[in-house]
Amino acid sequence: MSDASLWTALADPHRRAIIALLLERPRPVGEIVEACGLSQPGTSKHLKVLKEAGLVRVRQDAQRRVYALDPAPIAELDAWLAPYRKLWNESLDALGRRLDQASEGTQDPAAKD
Repeated sequence: MSDASLWTALADPHRRAIIALLLERPRPVGEIVEACGLSQPGTSKHLKVLKEAGLVRVRQDAQRRVYALDPAPIAELDAWLAPYRKLWNESLDALGRRLDQASEGTQDPAAKD
């Protein structure tokens, strides 16, 4: 799996919807087709991209293919995002403090009694 293929796979909203479905539990292709409202060939193309990016695994169950989410690339993505998450948390905390200060300055003085 390359970083580029991971980002490309995640860029498409249909593929993100498929990942959300697979987050709940493994599913056969037919169930994914039905849930996403896509054609079977279209769904298969999206699943192929997800598989090539390492985001999903497939197993044969008789004549059905069952897809499951592979958590390893998601964990790698989470680790990559960690410093950015810290940055946003610090920014949001600072915004919260600023809003608290602003609301304290605009309270009705009579309400403090």
